[in-house]
Amino acid sequence: MSDLITIKGSRDGLRLRLDANAAWSELLRRLDHHLGERRSFFHGASLVIDLGEREVSALQLEEMLALIRQHGVQATAIDSSERTTRMAARAAGLATRPLPRYTEPTPAVESEALMVMRTLRSGQVLRHTGHITLIGDVNPGAEIIAGGSVVVWGRLRGLVHAGALGDPTAIICALDLSPTQLRIADLIARPPDRDKMSRPEFARIAGGEIVVDGWEAFKR
Repeated sequence: MSDLITIKGSRDGLRLRLDANAAWSELLRRLDHHLGERRSFFHGASLVIDLGEREVSALQLEEMLALIRQHGVQATAIDSSERTTRMAARAAGLATRPLPRYTEPTPAVESEALMVMRTLRSGQVLRHTGHITLIGDVNPGAEIIAGGSVVVWGRLRGLVHAGALGDPTAIICALDLSPTQLRIADLIARPPDRDKMSRPEFARIAGGEIVVDGWEAFKR
């Protein structure tokens, strides 16, 4: 990803941060390219947009919002230290949160992995840019979309997409791996119908396709 654009995951969802000094037209061009390149990950996502100290007009903000909507992404809030930017965001119907103006920036500590303890029900989507560990079940109609690997300590019966940002080394594992659809990076598979006793299994890419093995075969 360009260093002008940062998208990170958190327990509150995805957070988009734009460089404060780059030309607006260049930022939009880079953002359009990045969202289009990883459409399978971002489509249907919600973003909190951190504009920092950049002053953004109502016209510029609408231009950006229209662009991300084209990729199936919605903004939920704007973080900004600029009053003009926050006014433009409120006029667009977005929640706003002020940022301190004159504090020294501190490096953000981002968690590579997300752990969630609950059951995902039909219609619910869990999305994160890193690895995801879910302690609970994934019911049919629910989705997990991860930039890294996915571990489900329970029954996985919904859709799961690991390596959604292009990582072919990502794996998917579960105590009961019976998803409606498996995706790893750009590959898609539907596990064959088979009678089996519930046991831990994992899916990975091997030989250009997604294969499923028993957990005992897992090797790092």
